[in-house]
Amino acid sequence: MTDLPRPPGCDLLLVGGRVIDPASGTDALLDVAITGDRITAVGNALPRQAARRVVDVAGSIVTPGLIDLHAHVYRHFTDFGVEADDAGINAGCTTIVDQGSAGAWTFDGFKAFVVDRARTEVLLFISTNLTGTLRGCRGGPVCQTPELSDVDVLARFAARFPEIIRGVKGHSDSGGWSHWGKRMFEISRACADATGLPLYVHTGELWKVDETHRPEPRSVMRDTLALVRPGDLLAHCYSCRDDGILGPQARPSQDLLDALATGVLLDLGHGVNFSFHTARRMMDAQLIPYTISSDVHGDFYTHDNDTTLDYSLLGAMSKMLALGFEPGYVIRATTLNPATVLRMQSEIGTLATGSRADVSVLDAVAGPWTWRDGLGQTLAGHVRLVPRLVVRKGTLHVPTRRLLRDVTRPWERLAA
Repeated sequence: MTDLPRPPGCDLLLVGGRVIDPASGTDALLDVAITGDRITAVGNALPRQAARRVVDVAGSIVTPGLIDLHAHVYRHFTDFGVEADDAGINAGCTTIVDQGSAGAWTFDGFKAFVVDRARTEVLLFISTNLTGTLRGCRGGPVCQTPELSDVDVLARFAARFPEIIRGVKGHSDSGGWSHWGKRMFEISRACADATGLPLYVHTGELWKVDETHRPEPRSVMRDTLALVRPGDLLAHCYSCRDDGILGPQARPSQDLLDALATGVLLDLGHGVNFSFHTARRMMDAQLIPYTISSDVHGDFYTHDNDTTLDYSLLGAMSKMLALGFEPGYVIRATTLNPATVLRMQSEIGTLATGSRADVSVLDAVAGPWTWRDGLGQTLAGHVRLVPRLVVRKGTLHVPTRRLLRDVTRPWERLAA
């Protein structure tokens, strides 16, 4: 990338940072030039005098804009959604994907009050259920039902709004299986097939279980694996749930290995059930997430309450570093790989000339830090990733870090 032509001028020049761009294989101290909402050059010692604004980012990591493939940001319609920009640019991300908070009947509100108003790019994997997810999974009737599903209606919305609807969200857990067997997941499969979009599969017990029909935990994943296809994603791959991808087993099943060999993908989907113990067993089997995402959301037990949120995408990335993963992999799993899932890799997830000027500038803060998983287990770490700056479509933002309680101390957050 150092041989790119020097631009005659640019609006913004980020100088001196460690540029990590997995799309091009770059990891070097370079400058990034931006004009309008496009990347115009990445190279050594780009001319400062030609830039309208120069920002020194020496000591920081400069990456394509981070993409969080799993968030819940339909605030005020769902009782657990958080503000889109708090999960997005204020948390170091330029693109976030809401996983199933909106369905076809509630999509218009999601577009008008979330997508169109956020400074962050907000995309959607549309819920198989027409109403989306009105409440969390704690109380009230289970709305993920066959009666509230319609493949044709969902397909029409996906065809009408392809720039926003990038996939289908389905659920595979003991709760759904106890009520309808695999019927609801079969509808999710049909929705993905009808739209030609990837299916993102929640795994691990979530909805209230009908205890008179509780399935054997491993049967849920076995039936799920029979229905997923190459390009689909299995979420919460390091979850502690017994009916999850690994469950209590020491090693993954042959069914799982066979599915992954065909091109089915794993997503971290940190959430409330992330487990270091599961992570280590999966790592021992060489099973690592294709994408790293957060599953950021508010409390399931109280209304519009994000004070219990104690994990984030930057925290998930930092935990993966503490588990021994290399920085290049962690950046790839939050830039190029999710961009590929979204079929947008020429536009985002890259710093290629002509791509959209979405950039994340991160500080790798050295020092002891204790990480916790969903079971309260701890892991000692020595670096935490904290967002310093975000460029979204060429506009520079300073993240407030309001929801980044897991990677910052209170005085490291800005007032909203």
